[in-house]
Amino acid sequence: MPRAHLRYAALLALTFMVAQSGDGFGPGARVLLDAHNAYPERGQWSTRLHEALATGLPVAIEQDLHWQTAGAAGPVSVVAHDDDALDGAPTLDAHFFATIRPVMERALAENRRDTWPLITLNLDFKDNTPAHLDAVWALLGKYEAWLTTAPRTATPAAPAPFRVGPLLVLTGSDTAQRRRFHDDVPVGASLRAFGAMAPVPVRGATKALRARRAIRMTPAQHIEARADNYARWVNFPWSVIEAGGQATAGAWVPADSIRLHAFVRRAHAQGFWIRFYTLDGFAADQDRGFTAAYNFGSRAAAAARWRATIATGVDFVATDQYADFMALRR
Repeated sequence: MPRAHLRYAALLALTFMVAQSGDGFGPGARVLLDAHNAYPERGQWSTRLHEALATGLPVAIEQDLHWQTAGAAGPVSVVAHDDDALDGAPTLDAHFFATIRPVMERALAENRRDTWPLITLNLDFKDNTPAHLDAVWALLGKYEAWLTTAPRTATPAAPAPFRVGPLLVLTGSDTAQRRRFHDDVPVGASLRAFGAMAPVPVRGATKALRARRAIRMTPAQHIEARADNYARWVNFPWSVIEAGGQATAGAWVPADSIRLHAFVRRAHAQGFWIRFYTLDGFAADQDRGFTAAYNFGSRAAAAARWRATIATGVDFVATDQYADFMALRR
């Protein structure tokens, strides 16, 4: 059995490790690893999800979703990074939900609601085909007993209280997702997933011009809205903190910490969780299918940013280096 699977099995035999137990899970209550791309890619890296779970709970886990219409199984939501890597890609149900079933069933049996949600599932839809969104909505219904939900109300601008479960599901900011996961839900029924605030448009004729304008915008300009009954989080690339993002980042300096803290403070004041992606630092021989654009170039450089996100209370810190981040967070 792979070492990651052994660690995961051992995890189930231990008491759940919960950060800031009893303090709730609202904005600013806890800092979570957001395990980036925790799924196989082209037949490789099959232990990523187990490695994420083995770091301890609570944890956030990202799954990229594509609508696979070819193959004997028929149309189904599969987990993959690229649309040319769908052959053999596992389904969301088989890869994610089947894997976490022991954790969810134990959580429900123990009923330690003060520790919930134990897992936050971040669904990154690579395709918003209506049939795909319908299928995921139905799949979430299959596991509704696990879910953190809120009532669909006639006053969507006002966030309703959560009915907490051991699994929280987040989706993106696309309007089609909001329509399917909120607007089409009858008043009085349960919302099964919660979206991100739509990004504020940054105008500019070129990517470089837009990047320069984005770094000059204040947190209040980037986060204009308040959380509502569906949009409960904000999601940012690191380039809003350091110009050019990971690829051109220099030394971490006090001005960077001040800007990061201002973003976190603004998000929490507006009622949002905040996520930043994706903070990696690796040499070429440490690359396990990571994304070059997210690489600060060394673990030490990434660790400086990890420490800053932890210190400022970023709710979801996306990285591919799960164990390294958690070793530092502890």
